Amino acid sequence: MQSASLISTTKYRDAVLPRRSVSDGQFLDPGDPAIHAITDFTREHPVTVDEERQIDDALQDMIHLGVRAMLVVREQRIVGLITSYDIQGERPLQFLQTSTYTRHREIRVGHIMTPWDKLLAVDWESIQSARAGDLLHVLEEAGITHLLVIEAGKKNTLPIVRALVSRARLTRQLRGLRRAG
Repeated sequence: MQSASLISTTKYRDAVLPRRSVSDGQFLDPGDPAIHAITDFTREHPVTVDEERQIDDALQDMIHLGVRAMLVVREQRIVGLITSYDIQGERPLQFLQTSTYTRHREIRVGHIMTPWDKLLAVDWESIQSARAGDLLHVLEEAGITHLLVIEAGKKNTLPIVRALVSRARLTRQLRGLRRAG
């Protein structure tokens, strides 16, 4: 018995992966919904790094993956955030001056990351009614480069890190509209 196909198939000679939304020129107006300015982990896989990874290796990972920040994990739990600014800035030198370590190569992500309890976050529900300009204002006023978006877990479950907001990405998206207009 021959079965009929409901979906036609074809073979392709070549294919490429889609470009990330920021490079596609997804520009925003300050009045646009903030939901368009976040990296939503239900649509994009979060980029993570183990807290024991050497910082230069973590920086190379960021460059390779095209990101400027990674969530830091220990045994599948998020314990902090590390940015390229942290690795390339003063934190490694400050760490060496205040620790018993003597070589840059000995510094691990966990040594210089921003720990979980120092990260600022906003709840998922408030993001849904916020505007892109509001998000930028929060980031600038707090003097931070990244903001976590937390979704309350169901009863007796842990909250979920739903998304991440990048100040640099948001600034590029907002400025792009002004140049194009």
